[in-house]
Amino acid sequence: MKPSHGQYLVSIDLGTTNTVLAYAAPGSRDIELFAIEQLTAPGEVGAATLLPSARYHPAMGELAAGDLQLPWREADVAGVPEVVVGRLARRLGAQVPGRMVASAKSWLSHPGVDRTAPILPWGAGTDVAQVSPVAASASYLAHLRGAWNTRFPAHPLERQQIVLTIPASFDEGARALTLEAARLAGLADVRLLEEPQAALYDWLYRHRDTLAADLHDTRLVLVADVGGGTTDFSLVRVDIEHGEPVLTRIGVGNHLILGGDNMDLALAHLAESRLPAQDATPARLTAGRLAQLTERCRGAKEELLAQDAPAQVNVTLLGSGSKLIGGSRTVTLTKQDVEGIVVDGFFPLNAEQEGARRGRGAIVEFGLPYASDAAVTRHLVSFLRQHQAAAHAALGTDGDALPVPDTLLLNGGVFRADALARRLEATLDGWRGAPVKMLHNDNPDVAVARGGVAYALARHGFAPAIEGGSPRSYWLLLDGDKAPGVARRGVCILPRGTQPGREVRLTDRTFALRVGRPVRFHLVSTVADTGERAGDIGELDPADFIALPPIAMVLQLAGSAARKEVPVQLAVALSEVGTLDVHCVEAGRADGQRWSLEFQLRGQEEEGAEVQEEAPPRFADAVERIERIFGGRAQQVNVKEVRQLRGQLEQLLGSRERWATPLLRRLFDALMERAKGRRRSPEHERVWLNLAGFCLRPGFGHPLDDWRIGQLWALFESGVQYQKERQVRAEWWTLWRRVAGGLDKDAQLRLLDDFAFNLQASGEERSRRPVTLVEGAEEDMLRLGAALERIPSAYKAEIGNWMLGQIVALPASGPKFDAKAAAAFTRYLWALGRVGARQPFHGSAHEVAPKATVEAWLQAILQLDWKKIEPAGFAAAHLARRTGDRSRDIDDALRAEIVRRLTSVGAPPTWAAMVRDVVELDHASEQRMFGEALPPGLKLIG
Repeated sequence: MKPSHGQYLVSIDLGTTNTVLAYAAPGSRDIELFAIEQLTAPGEVGAATLLPSARYHPAMGELAAGDLQLPWREADVAGVPEVVVGRLARRLGAQVPGRMVASAKSWLSHPGVDRTAPILPWGAGTDVAQVSPVAASASYLAHLRGAWNTRFPAHPLERQQIVLTIPASFDEGARALTLEAARLAGLADVRLLEEPQAALYDWLYRHRDTLAADLHDTRLVLVADVGGGTTDFSLVRVDIEHGEPVLTRIGVGNHLILGGDNMDLALAHLAESRLPAQDATPARLTAGRLAQLTERCRGAKEELLAQDAPAQVNVTLLGSGSKLIGGSRTVTLTKQDVEGIVVDGFFPLNAEQEGARRGRGAIVEFGLPYASDAAVTRHLVSFLRQHQAAAHAALGTDGDALPVPDTLLLNGGVFRADALARRLEATLDGWRGAPVKMLHNDNPDVAVARGGVAYALARHGFAPAIEGGSPRSYWLLLDGDKAPGVARRGVCILPRGTQPGREVRLTDRTFALRVGRPVRFHLVSTVADTGERAGDIGELDPADFIALPPIAMVLQLAGSAARKEVPVQLAVALSEVGTLDVHCVEAGRADGQRWSLEFQLRGQEEEGAEVQEEAPPRFADAVERIERIFGGRAQQVNVKEVRQLRGQLEQLLGSRERWATPLLRRLFDALMERAKGRRRSPEHERVWLNLAGFCLRPGFGHPLDDWRIGQLWALFESGVQYQKERQVRAEWWTLWRRVAGGLDKDAQLRLLDDFAFNLQASGEERSRRPVTLVEGAEEDMLRLGAALERIPSAYKAEIGNWMLGQIVALPASGPKFDAKAAAAFTRYLWALGRVGARQPFHGSAHEVAPKATVEAWLQAILQLDWKKIEPAGFAAAHLARRTGDRSRDIDDALRAEIVRRLTSVGAPPTWAAMVRDVVELDHASEQRMFGEALPPGLKLIG
């Protein structure tokens, strides 16, 4: 971003709660705040410095077209026909449950979901339009663009120098998605800046004329930034050179989804417990109603934490529909409530200097992975210990004592509450044994946006600057599979402190790059001070590093599809916009080819990804056996030898239940290369289908599985060669059931077509069966249908209703209840439990079967005799399994009845435990629910 005459310097703070824009006019060094025009009431537009980072999706006819008119006309970047952004969105969201998108920024950094998929508002009904976290973030930026361009039509926002602030703890995935949101909003050229740095830049700029005096006794500044969705810590060392302070950022914290949202939610839980009972109203609020109550508790929290706070505040939850006013309920929150929950709960004095506790947090709502420990001050201890060496060096101290900074700058909307600011100050005073120096932040809501402009001015030499470069070091893991918690060996590819724009090339390290075949790299980052240099090999403590999204792809030589190994070196740089650029550069040639390696950002980050694995000693012999059976050169092998292939592979490689995922994928690759050989005989086809499905199960969990699934899916439409062989047909459907977790929504919907045809087609329809449509037996189809977790929830409801109809029609008592009926109950109940499971294995939580539908299924299952029909209890346990997300969890009273029934029939204690509490499945339940053992070391999402 080079200076250009006539450009504005613009900074955007895309916050969890509010979005703010600040700027400096061309040639000016005065920083101004932009008044953002937005809807303040239906049909009314007003300007305000803060644009609430909220969207409201009104129901059809709820608002007239004129009520939504802004001074500019531009379609919603998320594609929703009618949408409200800003102040009116937050106001309407507090009145109507389930229609407001909030905290998109927190979702943007959540790797456990597809952040590009339409999942917000979380838990919304089918009548509410949903958008992705990326699109929601883009819509706030697009709103700023529209407001700016209306006010400054001669200086479009997209042509100005723009700084976009992000949490210092954002990983490469979240940074890249933030840039994608900016691009969707028409702002393709932006520079990223960490929010704690921006807050300090704001202070430095406001005190630029007196810095030497203001910082003469400061050695280490802690910037504590606690906003609506995240907690961010940064350490900045202060050195005095030639009488002037020189600032260097020496440490940042790991990502914490912990902030004002958590505090509001904690108060909402308290308020919910005090709400007066109401006829026909469940004691536990729905997810949408809880979100509405949480929004109202936010206002109560701010009022009760103010300096002139009242003794108590009433919180009113409006009714719905015709009972909007008459159905309202009111609860009182007191000043003592807020002090106990927010001040003492989130900011305990922590005189023992205890670090953050691990384990599941007490607050689990709305599908977000909130920090397991809600105490900000315990996370602060962990952060300071992580940077202990650098902090002691800055302070001029040493030893094992906690290094406590001598100076504190607070930022974030949370610290507008004086009680919280004073509490954190008192905590540091207690740890330090002396008062900490406070750097006054006159307005935490806008300091980050102003600081972004100050940073831009500093880049042009007009303001004080902060040195530091990259806040973390990046490593390429070198060792193979290791157990969790074991130190990992890696090579440093970018040291901490590397300046943006400077490419680091590992000239002393040469790697063999496979072209024309799958390659993968597993990178990690750490904020810990390891004293590394580029090319250093060392061991990394698993508690200190964070896995980046995997880099897995198929690279090609220019103008050639040849498969070979090319010697390369790695070239890595922190880009000018603040993201990591990684290239492989062909070694030994001045004009050598460069390959750009890109992170995979969609969906769940893959577990167990390693950089390289050593093949088992007899792997080459195993491939030779596969070549003999399926290879291109037809060899004289008899049917018996084909059937014995699996046993021969086990003799060479050990029991197949112990084959680890890397070995399985190598075997699949060998089978896939010889896929044409499966058509030589029915035995060839049966064995190939069996082994291929086994080796690629569950279709995800290892880098390049998407690529492998793509290769396999290309075979689907051709069906099987030997349609008349029952065992071949069975293995065909077993394969697709095994790998279903790796199939996308469209592929699973395609499988659903065949599922429906095989189980529900009429005789006339069957007479027109497509030639390539493989016939499937009832049990095969039920197991397949149960594995289709990515299909829309409405389809799951339809499938489950059909299954329940079959179950109800089975003879449940009398002389007809025989082994055949028992087997049918087992098949259908197992499949129903999987279709309606509250915690999917591979699908997204927003696609689970509708809660009300599952509750109806449970009522029907309760009518069965669980002592005689054991699978009924197993299915009920999974249908009623508690997730902690009330948009998915069934009614409390019904769940209690399921627990009672499970206990009364002597079901395994783990079944009742999963209904009563948020727990992980034990191995037996996981294996039974999935249908077979998983590869060793692979853990399902659930």
